[in-house]
Amino acid sequence: MFGDRHLIVVDLGFGDAGKGATVDWLCSPRAGLDVSAVVRFNGGAQAAHNVVADGRHHTFRQFGSGTLSGVPTLLSRHMLVEPLALAAEARELAAMGVAHPLSLLYADERALLTTPIHGAANRRREDTRGTARHGSCGIGIGETASYALDHDAPRVADCARPDVLRRKLIALEEHYAPLLAGGRHRYDPIDDLVAAYTAFAGAVAILPGEQLAGFARSGRLVFEGAQGVLLDEWRGTHPYTTWSTVEPRNARDMLARIGAPGYVLGVTRAYLTRHGAGPFPTEDPALSIPEPHNGTGVYQGAFRRGHLDPLLLRYAIDACGGIDGLAVNHLDAVGDIRTATGYLTADGCVDRLDCGVWQDLEHQRGLTDLLSAATPALADLPGDVPGYLEAELGAPVVLTAHGPDRADRTVRITAQA
Repeated sequence: MFGDRHLIVVDLGFGDAGKGATVDWLCSPRAGLDVSAVVRFNGGAQAAHNVVADGRHHTFRQFGSGTLSGVPTLLSRHMLVEPLALAAEARELAAMGVAHPLSLLYADERALLTTPIHGAANRRREDTRGTARHGSCGIGIGETASYALDHDAPRVADCARPDVLRRKLIALEEHYAPLLAGGRHRYDPIDDLVAAYTAFAGAVAILPGEQLAGFARSGRLVFEGAQGVLLDEWRGTHPYTTWSTVEPRNARDMLARIGAPGYVLGVTRAYLTRHGAGPFPTEDPALSIPEPHNGTGVYQGAFRRGHLDPLLLRYAIDACGGIDGLAVNHLDAVGDIRTATGYLTADGCVDRLDCGVWQDLEHQRGLTDLLSAATPALADLPGDVPGYLEAELGAPVVLTAHGPDRADRTVRITAQA
């Protein structure tokens, strides 16, 4: 099905489409793919990839979703690493029976550190926006990325250099002091952070660069994305986006540097969801689909549900530069779902969204305006949802899921595959 290509798993929606469950299956003995590592290629500790397998449930945040199958995780230089959250996640995995979770973790020394200072600043900034919040998780992802644009930011390598780390943390604290003054958000003292990060450096393999070729020689790589393409920093519904390149550009570049082929597997639900503010044309509050692992977030707001939207999925595929195959999840929940055939707008009916050019935020703001005012034209969803999506999106559906468990996934071979 995939040949000898490494796999790049990317969410075609607003997130929460089932990337973690898909990666878990790809890494499991059921798939038989001989995976040597899961490579996290964007995002940070705000990820929430739910995996249910063999009676166990875990929400993966920084560890790769192949961990329950004993597959190591490589945190690439494109990840924003939060050591305190990683330590907490390691304890959760150990309690589930994963032996020595931190021994399965490798981190590129160039990756940026997300600290409690970033998190406090993030929450304070969202507080000041009031009802105009962007829908942040409140962990500090945007602050981590934006601070690093103009400052000598803390990185994973600094965890093994306490004096350098302390200097950088002091500078970070001074930078955010005016924003945090008088606010309610607190963080650990710098000396405590230095001690915790030094312990992190002693427990995790910190690599001088990504060392991708070595992992690739041992087996197949699975690149696990975070968030969804419709939240991409340059391709999403600006300003309701993440400070991260979600589309597979970085994963493709990493593979190109080692001369290895990649297969982009786009993931979608059989309907759409959004967790956070921003436009959502097919949203339908009347849909009462159970969501045991996603609820209302303090900064994100409510978890939203909507009908299938091939227009947005085609847009996401264009933003990815094309995909090779599709994984369709939540097929067990299509009872009341319909599908969009177009949008009714002030300028007439729209049945295709222009992807524009990369790094054009004015175009993205225009997309946000269009989607915010659009009324979807809905039709009944055909009974063969995978076949319908193949025809609408021009890519083969190679994997389907009719439930949350690893055992609920089925390989679907088509003529196109």
